[in-house]
Amino acid sequence: MKIRASFRHLLVVLTVLTAGCLYAQRGATSTKKNVAQEAMDRDLLEVTIPKLEQLYRSHKYTVTEVVRWYIARIEKYNGIYRAVQNLDVPGALATAAHEDAEAKAGGSSYVRGPMWGIPIVVKANTSIKGLITTDGWKGYTIPGHELVAPKDATIIAKLRAAGVVILGQTNMPDFAASDTNRSTAYGRTGNAYDVRFSPGGSSGGTVTAVTSNFALLGNGTDTGNSIRMPAATSSVVGVFPTRGLVSIAGIAPLDWLLDNTGPIARDVTDAAIALDVMAGEDPLDPRTIDSAAKAQPGPYVQYLKANALQGKRFGVPAFILGGAGIPFQGIPASESATEVAEDTAAARLPLRLETREAFMKALEGLRAAGATVIFDDSILNDSFAVTVARVGTFPYVREGTEKFLAEYGPTQYHSADEYQKVVGSRLPATIIGGVDETSRKDRPLLIQAVFESDPQAEANVLGPRQRALEVSRPRMLVLRVEH
Repeated sequence: MKIRASFRHLLVVLTVLTAGCLYAQRGATSTKKNVAQEAMDRDLLEVTIPKLEQLYRSHKYTVTEVVRWYIARIEKYNGIYRAVQNLDVPGALATAAHEDAEAKAGGSSYVRGPMWGIPIVVKANTSIKGLITTDGWKGYTIPGHELVAPKDATIIAKLRAAGVVILGQTNMPDFAASDTNRSTAYGRTGNAYDVRFSPGGSSGGTVTAVTSNFALLGNGTDTGNSIRMPAATSSVVGVFPTRGLVSIAGIAPLDWLLDNTGPIARDVTDAAIALDVMAGEDPLDPRTIDSAAKAQPGPYVQYLKANALQGKRFGVPAFILGGAGIPFQGIPASESATEVAEDTAAARLPLRLETREAFMKALEGLRAAGATVIFDDSILNDSFAVTVARVGTFPYVREGTEKFLAEYGPTQYHSADEYQKVVGSRLPATIIGGVDETSRKDRPLLIQAVFESDPQAEANVLGPRQRALEVSRPRMLVLRVEH
């Protein structure tokens, strides 16, 4: 009995020792993984394009490892912030694997593109071949009738050629027609700093994704402040280019005569690198023709200098401080004098005290960087706001939607009428004109026209634009301010 008891005791001791060894091994492996994860977190949180390029060149990480890190972060936190509407895991990993394989095969002579291996997100109104261009609207996601893009938007083709990895599409309000970020296709996006607040719209999904380190950068679109305002809410860099520098072909329009697109990044250098890639002429966007001859030559990073503002002069537009507003999409030429007066008065919005204080603080930042800030009542006063307000673009919104669907619509429909026939309901008035719940019922319906052949195009758009330039340029030259 004593021998058996001793043997059982020995077995227990051996079992405990074996379990302890296995636990220690697992613990060591787990600790090693945790250390590696912590190191990767330190390297990739807030990483910039130049820094990530260094990590790739030193072979510290593969593109696949980096992309998996971003995917894991999105999967962990997106349920809180809801910035990414569609995470394309298969597409992102396939691109990453392809780039890793090419780099391995190319060896030391392999030439990487300017954005090789850079994980990005794309606003949901920008066409990505094979994915649904929701434009934030549930009507483009109806099962069996989804707006699946037949090809990439021009900027997506350029970004792919530069080597980016597209992680997915970011949330946005329906048709980009809001200054907040709630969509019928996906819901609400929260601010990365405090989810209870909005990041602003309509590029708030991209802004929150970039701020949350869901991607290194992304694109936004801007028709009436939709890059600039959300970028400001989260202290990131949003670039609103001169119209014509970057093509908008393949981006579902809100108002094609006002729409624009540009990069949103955490770092000015990254934004400049992305803008270099996105810029260029495109036969699908006539506004870009001859832009290369008119624009500052790249690369844009050459203009990033710490003393760049020294000696510059900036004028503060008097109409902004005075609260004179400009109605979104302007006032068409067909309105009566009484209607113009009503719309002009309705657009007036004096700055709140806290807004004025923030604005003045920003001006102090310009002064601290060496610039001169000029206050003069003659700098773009109320008369300028009145002139610009007469640029009335709404009579032409349907033309933009029709052109987009013709080129980037799905197999089932390539026009607004075809959409209605296939789906059984009309596209909203926001993008094709007509009457909806936001329309002024006491005003006559604005007839939609083709801009290029409309006799009223001069009165609605071209004339007021030219007059605005004629008013502003001479005064800028007299005061010698930047414009």
